[in-house]
This record gives sequence, structure tokens and C-alpha cells, in this order.
Amino acid sequence: MTSVELLKLFWTFIKINLLTTSGPASVGLLYEEAVGSIMTEAEFVEAVGFSAVLPGSDALQLAMFVGYGTGGVPGALAALFGSILPPTILMLGVISILQRLRGEAWVGSFVQGLAPAVAVLMVLVAWDVFRGDASAKLQISIGIAAASLAGYLLKIPSPIVLVLAGLAGVVLL
Repeated sequence: MTSVELLKLFWTFIKINLLTTSGPASVGLLYEEAVGSIMTEAEFVEAVGFSAVLPGSDALQLAMFVGYGTGGVPGALAALFGSILPPTILMLGVISILQRLRGEAWVGSFVQGLAPAVAVLMVLVAWDVFRGDASAKLQISIGIAAASLAGYLLKIPSPIVLVLAGLAGVVLL
């Protein structure tokens, strides 16, 4: 595979990851970009099926499968780097902004306000998971209330409370 073809493969996956927000959403765009120019429709269906049964990110596995099918190991690496470059740059940008704002008082207040929001979100998710089981709902509600109260009274950081509550749920339920 020539360097021009590798660059085309790299650019294809950069474009897909810039224009879509998630792995499943990127499959349609990848189909439009890859079928006919990079691979056949049968190869694409095989790639999607294969990446769906393996654990991990479907989008990255699909990128590596398409890249490997097109150009071997160099193709897989080009597709993988094209897939991870946009989110990596975005994360580095967010981290650099947060690093500059780290000393601001309002940022600390914002982060402290996130803890109750995360707790409520966890309650809602647990409620949906155990929608039909009333005894599980009661146990989860009591456990979350107890963990939140203990964390508040003992001034335990919220990440530790979340980990301890999760471990308690694994052991008790």
C-alpha cells in the first residue's frame, strides 16, 4: 500500500470521526465512504458483524478491520490513528482549558455541585434497571440514602462514597 493510499485511509477515518458523534452513528458514514472505493459491501458487512461481537469499542475495531483489510498492519494503524486523533485533540483541549481554570472559585463550586447530580443520575438509572422489582428498588433507595448520609456526615469525598456504595451493592445484592 502506498503512502497516498494510507493517507487517504487516515483522512477517511478522521472525517468520519469529526462528522459523527458515536460508534454506531459512524457506521452509516463509513458505509458511504468505504463501500465501492475501499472494500466491497460483503466485506463491509463482515467487518461490522465481526466488530460487533468483540468486546470493546465497535468504532475502533471496525476502523482497524477496514484498515487491515485494505492495507495490512500499516492500513490498520492509519485507520486507528485517524479514529483516535479527533477525540484525543478534543480531550487535550478540554484538559488545557480546565487546567487554566483550576484555581477559579466558581470551578470548585461547579465540581461540588456535580456530585449530587451524579448521585441523582445513578438513582434514576438504578430505578430503570430494577423497574419491576419493588424489593430491589427499596434496597437501592436505602443503600443510596445511607451512603450519601454517611459520606456527608463523615466528610468522605464523593468518589470514595460511590466506590464503597458500588462494592456494597456487589456484596449485598
